[in-house]
Amino acid sequence: MASSQKTIASNINAEARRRLGYFSERRDLMVANIRELVEIESPSDNKAAVDQLGDLVAVKLAALGGSVRFHQARDFGNHLQVDFAGQASGKPVLLLGHYDTVYPLGTLASMPCRAVNGKLTGPGVLDMKSGIGVMLHVIAALKDWHGALPRPVTVLLVSDEEVGSDSSRSITESLAKKAAAVLVLEPSYGLNGAVKTARKGVGEYQVKVTGKASHAGLDFQKGVNAIVELARQVEKVSSFTDLKKGLTVNVGIVSGGSRTNVVPAEALAQVDVRIARMKDAAGIDKKMRGLRPFNRKCKVEVSGGVNRPPMERTAGVVALYEIAVDIARDLGWRLGEAAVGGGSDGNFTAGLGIPTLDGLGGVGDGAHAVHEHILISELPRRAALLARLIEMV
Repeated sequence: MASSQKTIASNINAEARRRLGYFSERRDLMVANIRELVEIESPSDNKAAVDQLGDLVAVKLAALGGSVRFHQARDFGNHLQVDFAGQASGKPVLLLGHYDTVYPLGTLASMPCRAVNGKLTGPGVLDMKSGIGVMLHVIAALKDWHGALPRPVTVLLVSDEEVGSDSSRSITESLAKKAAAVLVLEPSYGLNGAVKTARKGVGEYQVKVTGKASHAGLDFQKGVNAIVELARQVEKVSSFTDLKKGLTVNVGIVSGGSRTNVVPAEALAQVDVRIARMKDAAGIDKKMRGLRPFNRKCKVEVSGGVNRPPMERTAGVVALYEIAVDIARDLGWRLGEAAVGGGSDGNFTAGLGIPTLDGLGGVGDGAHAVHEHILISELPRRAALLARLIEMV
């Protein structure tokens, strides 16, 4: 029995090495394809630019045999869904990602896409155009190896993830409910390429204070200073942070007033909330909406809420991670996991109870920053990992 198990393990490892070699031979082509995606700039707020990239990716996926459908969006780029039939029946695997970026048009001029010292740089190369590039090559490889995809696969690439996913969330959740599992092509965590098994939920609140304007010199006492009231509210809101629970409240933007010689009648704070557990959402929402003015002559209004549930490390998530660990071991490395503060569309799918594994895209550093890059050497391993996951989950 032991001898038989050893032979099986040897065969699996040999196949893993063959697949790794397959993607290593195509590494330069993967880099070229990712560069092509990066050099089509796609800021979330520019529908025409995002749609240009979506059209290109749709053509590539259609050429691989996928059935293309665009979900039309008015204020953002259209969302791309591509369905692939499989040799086996059953629920599809959902490959989830986005093609919008945080960078405005023209960023390429100061942040070009270049391959330098083993790194590929450029706006959006890590978050998350390398993930799209890896996915394209994995689908092509599975068809090459099997003649057709071994199981049904649905691809969903949305255009508004970087700005909250308001127009795409319902599509993501609808497709996730039909899927056996969700594999998210967002970038990995750290230079060791850890996958993400937990993400914090995200909330956005606005605290608006209304006071009464007056001349700061002639009628100071007739005014009611909204900024002073807001300052006290900022202290109150900040006290809601509970690090032991993984709950943070950050007042990130404050505005108010019109001129220095006018007692300000209005002031506004924009607040970021992060929660590690869904059960904490109701509590922080109650506290935010329970804010009352310290100065009774002021009015306090609170709007917003938790718009992205946390991705918790559930049994379904752990099961996917353990499969990925075994695959990585065959490929010759130890795959780590991470819990991160940022959210992704994987939060929505995990929040529905669908097994979800995030961070399967590129390995690198500098997401949303001028030094954003991926490590070119890691592309074959990410591709081999994703390919085997699609087969196994």
